[in-house]
Amino acid sequence: MVAMASPKRRVAILGSTGSIGTQALQVIAAHPDRFEVVALAAGSNAALLAEQVAATGAELVGIADDGAAGELQRALSAGSPGSSPAVGTAGRRPEILTGEEAAVQIAGESGADVVLNGMTGSIGLRPTLAALRSGATLALANKESLVVGGALVAEALQRPGQLVPVDSEHSALAQALSSGRHERGLCSVPAHGNSQLSGASEVSGLVVTASGGPFRGWDAAALAEVTPAQALKHPNYAMGRVVTTNSATMVNKALEVIEAHLLFDIELADIQTVVHPQQWIHSMVQFRDGSTIAQAGHPRMLIPIALGLSWPERLEQIDVPIDWTQAMQWDFEPLDEQAFPAVALAKSACAASPTHMAVYNAANEQAVEAFHAGRLSFPGIVATVEAVLERYHPTSSRAAPSLQEVLGAEHWARAAADERIAAGSVQVRA
Repeated sequence: MVAMASPKRRVAILGSTGSIGTQALQVIAAHPDRFEVVALAAGSNAALLAEQVAATGAELVGIADDGAAGELQRALSAGSPGSSPAVGTAGRRPEILTGEEAAVQIAGESGADVVLNGMTGSIGLRPTLAALRSGATLALANKESLVVGGALVAEALQRPGQLVPVDSEHSALAQALSSGRHERGLCSVPAHGNSQLSGASEVSGLVVTASGGPFRGWDAAALAEVTPAQALKHPNYAMGRVVTTNSATMVNKALEVIEAHLLFDIELADIQTVVHPQQWIHSMVQFRDGSTIAQAGHPRMLIPIALGLSWPERLEQIDVPIDWTQAMQWDFEPLDEQAFPAVALAKSACAASPTHMAVYNAANEQAVEAFHAGRLSFPGIVATVEAVLERYHPTSSRAAPSLQEVLGAEHWARAAADERIAAGSVQVRA
């Protein structure tokens, strides 16, 4: 009996010109029998987006920057040197959408089987919701949309397994969880064995690993002298400005801890952060019998991205396995919460109300921009977030806030952060 080939999965990529998007396109290009790109969305890089459309034949393309729309149109019309203008797989010129709504429309209306959300920032929330409501599988690399709108994401889910985490830490946790039984959360792992135990969990805690960033081992006094150029030198990954800065302040790890809490329904007190500078172990799960299961691999994103596209199947030859014939050393150390208070602050915010993390994230985004503009010190980033959180009082006590309430909290937080930064009133804790 001949096995039937799996049908191609139709894929839409949001943030296609960023780090996640470009690597996803590498994975797809290496497996043309498994995937078909139907839509691409980017922020402002019109030249690269046009090249991606020509390479994939995507029939729907979006660009958020209205000012770059003309450049995109010209690039698509001209095609690459020596080639014809870009056309979609059906032989038609691609449809172009512009503005902030472009990603939302593509997420919800492209007819994709899988929507990969590789956008940066809470602007990814509405596309996340649109993708889930369309019935598509959501491969989620945009942690902010879950962190700020967790209850909304939970409401939009239509089936188990519809949301697949792409962050390397959460992909690692999902893989490690398959070693035991855990049927809770937005990203539950089906029970194995005795069906009478369905709904139970063998998990006692999660361990989220962190590189420690470029300032691992620095004390608070030294951090006061950090420059934007230094903050952008991540030891292992090449990422965009906001994510790289968040990694340096440990805000990125704070968001990942909250994301793990929401994805897997594990109490915040049972989620630890451990500094592992080599980043070969992407995260670990602790079970109630005392065992720990770790997922290990090269400090790259190819496997998590590929799993996001093909889940629950594994594709072949995505990355090379670890060479255990070579000597290596893996180090682990506790997080210095005095120098890097972002994780503890996020746990407190998450426990305070359903909209506190929207405030946390929005205030941080404003503070990062101010830091790179020379208007705020490096420690002032997290200090600004803390100061804004102290002023915040939710307008609603509902467990599941509306989208407007979440967006309203964000709007207030951005204004409050800008006000404190402009006044120079941010006090950095000693």
